[in-house]
Amino acid sequence: MTDKTTEIEAAVFRRLLRHLDDHKEVQNIDLMNLADFCRNCLAKWYVAAAEDRGEAIDYEAAREVVYGMPYTEWKKKYQTEATPEQLEAFNNRRKQ
Repeated sequence: MTDKTTEIEAAVFRRLLRHLDDHKEVQNIDLMNLADFCRNCLAKWYVAAAEDRGEAIDYEAAREVVYGMPYTEWKKKYQTEATPEQLEAFNNRRKQ
């Protein structure tokens, strides 16, 4: 890759966040069941990447970057109750 790698990776990350924002109907449990990561995972990775580079950002601030708003607001507006099927799939996945 060229010296533009970081710029490209940042653009891809921003596009991923826009995509997730455009698809709020996709719940975190769906992401976990299908891809083994969710928006909260992205926030945790964001915190870890910042720490690796000597920067401090707390988890709630990282969540706001990922969700585009405070998590409590996103949860109130967009998070639905997990269905029994979603919970079963999640629990079965954790057992593997």
